[in-house]
Amino acid sequence: MGKVFVIAEAGVNHNGSLRLARKMVAAAARAGADAVKFQTFRADELVSANSPKAPYQQRTTSADENQLEMLQRLELKEEAFKSLIKYCHSQRISFISSPFDLPSIELLSRLGVRTLKIPSGEITNVPYLRKIGALKKKIILSTGMATLAEIKQALVLLKRAGTRKKDIIVLHCHSEYPTPMNLVNLKVMPALKKALGVEVGYSDHTVGIEIPIAAAALGAMVIEKHFTLSRKLKGPDHQASIEPSELAAMVRAIRNVEKALGNTVKKPSAAEKINMRVVRKSIVAAGDIFRGEKFSEQNLTLKRPGTGLSPLLWDKVLGLTARRDFRKDELITL
Repeated sequence: MGKVFVIAEAGVNHNGSLRLARKMVAAAARAGADAVKFQTFRADELVSANSPKAPYQQRTTSADENQLEMLQRLELKEEAFKSLIKYCHSQRISFISSPFDLPSIELLSRLGVRTLKIPSGEITNVPYLRKIGALKKKIILSTGMATLAEIKQALVLLKRAGTRKKDIIVLHCHSEYPTPMNLVNLKVMPALKKALGVEVGYSDHTVGIEIPIAAAALGAMVIEKHFTLSRKLKGPDHQASIEPSELAAMVRAIRNVEKALGNTVKKPSAAEKINMRVVRKSIVAAGDIFRGEKFSEQNLTLKRPGTGLSPLLWDKVLGLTARRDFRKDELITL
């Protein structure tokens, strides 16, 4: 397994402020994330004037505005994205964004963004998939709310448009904010890898950091997690996000999981070989044994250290004749 690519999902937690967005980039870099991801959209292209908010958005934002008005407050313009891309480069962290409409795909392509994230809501958007697939970039595809058939169809559209299959990573995702633990269904992730023949990852909306860590242990190559500078900030996604200290803890834990996964070979390590001499046992004299006596279960026993004859030779030693005297606890030699 290669290095897990950890994406700190800034999303719209910048609240429409470039200054706050830059602070989020710096925080993600300090936490050890590989990339920070934003959302690129033109609100009037994304939603109609009377589009309702999602239930979680209704809980976390003012009832005095509809979804369009909310998104207009959270929209970043082209100059802001230019600034963020440059700032990400200075902080040595990758910039990724999710375009939510066709003009935003064109914008990110024009700005030279190498990896584009397809949000779950666009997985059935045929014109969108064809346009983004024709760019032949690295694609991360989120699959919240999708069936396996819909995911397969999205992959077909991307490939027919020109994107290579090997450049697509599919993220398992559950689109509820926050996601209850009983709805996470992490076991579907390796099933998706087998069914689709692509690398897989996980986009997380649960509370806490244990589920992304578990996803890494199950083979996720990409982990995405919403983060915020403070859950006390006002906005639709802050309450379902982790703060910078939690992001850093999650990254550390994922890196430890990478080390712990190892390989498929079962053999003693160098450290174990040292301990083996101490904690394994050898065949020793249970009491004094004199030359000419036959070794038996009565005059032999097994004790540490493991520097003598292995207990695996027990049956072969029984019945042999001692060629010299042995004192109690002395290692038996043949």
